[in-house]
Amino acid sequence: MTGFIQEIEKRKTFGVISHPDAGKTTLTEKLLLFGGAIQEAGAVKSNKIKKGAASDFMEIERQRGISVATSVLAFHYKDYKINILDTPGHKDFAEDTFRTLTAVDSVIVVIDVAKGVEEQTEKLVAVCRMRNIPMIVFINKLDREGKDVFDLLDEIEQKLGLSVVPLSFPIGMGADFQGIYNIWENNIRLFLEEKKQKIGESITFEDIRDSSLDGIIGGKAARTLREEWELVESVYPKFDREEYLRGKKQPVFFGSALNNFGVRELLNAFVDIAPSPQPKVSDVRIVYPTEEKFSGFVFKIHANMDPKHRDRLAFVKIVSGLFKRNENYLLVREGKKIKFSAPNAFFANKKEVVEVSYPGDIVGVHDAGNFRIGDTLTSGEILNFKGIPSFSPEHFRYINNSDPLKAKQLAKGIDQLMDEGVAQLFTLEMNNRKIIGTVGALQYEVIQYRLEHEYGARCTYEPVAIYKACWVDGDEKSDEYKEFCRLKQRFLARDKYNQLVFLADSAFTVQMSKEKFPNVKLHTISEFSNASEQILMK
Repeated sequence: MTGFIQEIEKRKTFGVISHPDAGKTTLTEKLLLFGGAIQEAGAVKSNKIKKGAASDFMEIERQRGISVATSVLAFHYKDYKINILDTPGHKDFAEDTFRTLTAVDSVIVVIDVAKGVEEQTEKLVAVCRMRNIPMIVFINKLDREGKDVFDLLDEIEQKLGLSVVPLSFPIGMGADFQGIYNIWENNIRLFLEEKKQKIGESITFEDIRDSSLDGIIGGKAARTLREEWELVESVYPKFDREEYLRGKKQPVFFGSALNNFGVRELLNAFVDIAPSPQPKVSDVRIVYPTEEKFSGFVFKIHANMDPKHRDRLAFVKIVSGLFKRNENYLLVREGKKIKFSAPNAFFANKKEVVEVSYPGDIVGVHDAGNFRIGDTLTSGEILNFKGIPSFSPEHFRYINNSDPLKAKQLAKGIDQLMDEGVAQLFTLEMNNRKIIGTVGALQYEVIQYRLEHEYGARCTYEPVAIYKACWVDGDEKSDEYKEFCRLKQRFLARDKYNQLVFLADSAFTVQMSKEKFPNVKLHTISEFSNASEQILMK
């Protein structure tokens, strides 16, 4: 049992979140580089380097230079096994990111030094705060001109509601950027040459008031650094790990991911302070990682990660116990036993079959269509992990088949993409027409592209006037419920899981329906208990 607990404590599973273009995928690449998982980082935006980022699997991601699906990556560093979930930054794919946050034990928030706190960062941080997820802030792109450091720290506190503690501090910025004072390890790391491509070894200072610092970074820069550091000491509290783990204090690091700068400092502090796997709430009890019996949940499904093999993987976060290859596990929703002959772990862009996995690990299991997002797997106990709802989409369109000869391929493609959570499918009760609902308009382009390139099917879209999808909850035998269904029959549909949904055409319609049918509850998320998520998504 001691070895089992040691293995759990070695694991750190975290997500990287940010607004698009803050450098999140680049930071992920550099963390993998420092961990020795890859030999060369792919430039997501650069046309000179045709190599794609290791965390961007799909062809459309490589073409657009954005991440549209959460990638799961792992590497070893200083005797720790680190699992990274690199999430989409683009708001059109926010739902994938919200689901992924259920599978992490901590988060790194990436902020662009020039743009500061942006809209998508605010939404994602709000979810992390609601769940008390420990957060580290990484302020990126210090090699470019940006906002004043103290103004930026104030903005993070005010806009994101965080309480920051700087654990590193920049020496200059943009053209004057010389390096980083690493408060956590009490040393300084500098660029070696004018082009700012090479990084020197760290120089340890017992005290930054030491006069030898002037000779290394220049008298003016040394004076500025000392003044700013005195201000940091007087304004910000000392770092307290317990406060960080409770989600009450957020350490801040500075750097330039593109130039590898500040990334090692971030990683060293991360392995020291970030939490090991945490307990998770189920519908019957709290489940602890150290329990002997296995439990886990599916937070993501991805079809065609390898287009040559048409494979479909369900990503399982292990919550407790050992997950073993070729052992029978209970899929709680179906009440049936399943065993997995080739569970995968992910090391950068390579998959490998694993015999045993521990709490905190993410395992990819081949899925023949058994799984839904949110499914719970156990050694036999009947419980369900909560908190992975579907949100009401923002955009709705009819989907039409462009090639009648490929109807089967289209149906299969839509079915599998909906299982992934790329979008939601609603089938009208009245005429069986199919409507695709998405969080963002860009998802329609992704669906169209993937249907054609992965399933050989083509589709077109047609506008439909829908304001919100509301899941219907009530006593189906009551006269009130039956009357609601009679009056609203033109607007009623079934979702992929056969739940009744009211596709309302306006906020006024929703309000009037609630007033007229008070016992018929209309929910804008599919998991009715999660009211706080509902507030967040309004």
